[in-house]
Amino acid sequence: MTGTTTTKRIVVVSSGLSTPSSTRQLADRLTADAVSILGGRGIEVEVEVFELRDLAHDITNNLLLGFAPPKLEQALDAVARADGLIAVTPIFTTSYAGLFKSFIDVIDSQALTDLPVLIGATGGTPRHSLAIDYAIRPLFTYLHAIPVTTGVYAATSDWGDGGDGVRSLPDRIYRGAREFADLVAATDRSNLVSDPFALDRPTGHLIGGLAGE
Repeated sequence: MTGTTTTKRIVVVSSGLSTPSSTRQLADRLTADAVSILGGRGIEVEVEVFELRDLAHDITNNLLLGFAPPKLEQALDAVARADGLIAVTPIFTTSYAGLFKSFIDVIDSQALTDLPVLIGATGGTPRHSLAIDYAIRPLFTYLHAIPVTTGVYAATSDWGDGGDGVRSLPDRIYRGAREFADLVAATDRSNLVSDPFALDRPTGHLIGGLAGE
């Protein structure tokens, strides 16, 4: 009897603005650990990575005109078909980046339902780590996604030499990746269908009270 190999699809979204980017570095570390953990369980993983800065103009055009150019459509389709999402944003002014939120706004309102999400964030100071729980996690919960318990925040000092933060960051990355892998391994989104009566306005317009515009 020949065994079958399960394949899971993970989409990685990084909204860092610089090159190189600590946001992308954190996304890559989270992805590597998640793929390794799933691989150890005999699960193959297909990974697609999207840098939102490369899609910034397309995201804006979608918000203004209501349609997605091909590159953005590819990213939106990938999210809708994914078994798990790793989403990493820099923290600006105590919350997620505007580009990150704009991308979430153009995702179909049903696309994140029951989708495991591993949240990552980067910033200059550890004080902004709370943004994961008061800003980013509620956003995904509102959209019926399943954010893992451990969100991973990396301050500038976490990437330096020495200090407790440097030693604990790999531990936090692994813990978050393990929780994410547990959900991805168990999830089955193959039967999800889009709601034909769903509103076609971006969720940000609804949340922000702009539904009538």
